[in-house]
Amino acid sequence: MNDARLPQTRPIRFILNGEERTVADVRPTTTLLDYLRGAARLTGTKEGCAEGDCGACTVLIAEPGGADGLMRRSVNACIQFLPAMNGRAIETVEHIGRDGPTPLQRAMVDKHASQCGFCTPGFVMQLHAGWLTGALGDRQSVKDLIAGNLCRCTGYGPIVEAGMELAGEPVPDTSGADAALAERLMGLEGEGVFAYEAKGERWFAPTSVDELADTYAAHPDAVLVAGATDVGLWVTKQDRDLPLLIDVSHVRDLQVIEEAAGRVYFGAAITHRQAQRVLAEIHPDLAEMLRRFAGAQIRNAGTIGGNIANGSPIGDLPPCFIALGSRLFLRQGDDLRVVPLEDFFVDYGWQDRRPGEFVAAVEVPRLGENQKFFAHKISKRFDSDISAVMAAFRLTFEGSRVTDARLAFGGMAGTPKRAAAAEAALIGRPFDDAAAAAAMDALVMDFTPLSDMRASSAYRLKTAQNLLKRFQLELDGKVCGRIAAAASIGEVA
Repeated sequence: MNDARLPQTRPIRFILNGEERTVADVRPTTTLLDYLRGAARLTGTKEGCAEGDCGACTVLIAEPGGADGLMRRSVNACIQFLPAMNGRAIETVEHIGRDGPTPLQRAMVDKHASQCGFCTPGFVMQLHAGWLTGALGDRQSVKDLIAGNLCRCTGYGPIVEAGMELAGEPVPDTSGADAALAERLMGLEGEGVFAYEAKGERWFAPTSVDELADTYAAHPDAVLVAGATDVGLWVTKQDRDLPLLIDVSHVRDLQVIEEAAGRVYFGAAITHRQAQRVLAEIHPDLAEMLRRFAGAQIRNAGTIGGNIANGSPIGDLPPCFIALGSRLFLRQGDDLRVVPLEDFFVDYGWQDRRPGEFVAAVEVPRLGENQKFFAHKISKRFDSDISAVMAAFRLTFEGSRVTDARLAFGGMAGTPKRAAAAEAALIGRPFDDAAAAAAMDALVMDFTPLSDMRASSAYRLKTAQNLLKRFQLELDGKVCGRIAAAASIGEVA
């Protein structure tokens, strides 16, 4: 596709607190937060960190999709680009209680759940989203829901109590209004590739994978953006100029989860929230890892494909998928190729991705009856923190002997990487104390970790060794397995 065939630019059209808005004169890299606080004069949404960590900027997004025709999710407005809101509805804290106090507002007041008040709008929006989507249940579910919100006054106790009180309130039936809103939003989104241009920057948002392939082939130097959980920081923290972006979050062909023959196929634009339930079914350790995978707002925006294509050596999902033996589907124009996921990561900052080629999907095998799996994340902070070490192991047994070993780590090298020497130390023998010790010793040949702000080299190596030992002890029943959150994790708004 050449420039002459690209669609004519259109303004951004969305619904904000029930009113339709049309925007045509702001840079495509304008964040939703800057628009809300500036042009829209809705200053209840706060900027605390500008990187999706504190939750003070939380808003509720609604878009067509899901089983009920409309999908709601909370996101961090500070790292969402405004053109991505085309064809979506946004609700801010100013819209809550417009017809009188809501059960949420009453609970926040009754439990004295606001102190200085700066973080309160974000907590209100996050609890509001959780209530509407049925994510509020027991106390742990409330804590998980607000794990991406920070209160520097340490007022978490009353906020959790307010969430518990709200959990007991019936959720209003909005099915009729939701159907009408979904139809209205589809009309605002329009058909085909959405093109927007202002102040020297361009934005394309295809709605099909063929449109994406053509657009990216024509502009291979464009930056692909999905949930903007990483690219958003390029603007808010690094002040980078991004003259051309291609938004894949509207590509419906990439928003599919298919299961067949013991494997699960995740489209690249599936969010971590959408993947949670299926990954929890593969193994409880994946559920527990995702419970700690950033805050709910980030899981609602970040995508499976983005986490892989980013190529980060400390990403949490790639080691898990590598250990499971996953394959990656890459598309360039009309060509589709399939590679083992571990082969995609070539070196630090370098992935096996050709010009104009994008991640289309990842295929993840389910575990066989003779296979055992382990995944564990080590970070300084329990919630919403980047891993110092991420370990994921899959062993295949014939009787008591290990016939195949896949040991993958994040944070131990410049890429997510398998531990070949440690794997070899396990093959053909029982996974007992001696085998675990041999594999632990072999890790020294596999990795020479870096020291940085998250951990020293020695700490990383010792932790990786200890995680291998823990897996062996768990399989032997000598230590209790970790309590997984599969039963309570659910889908968090």
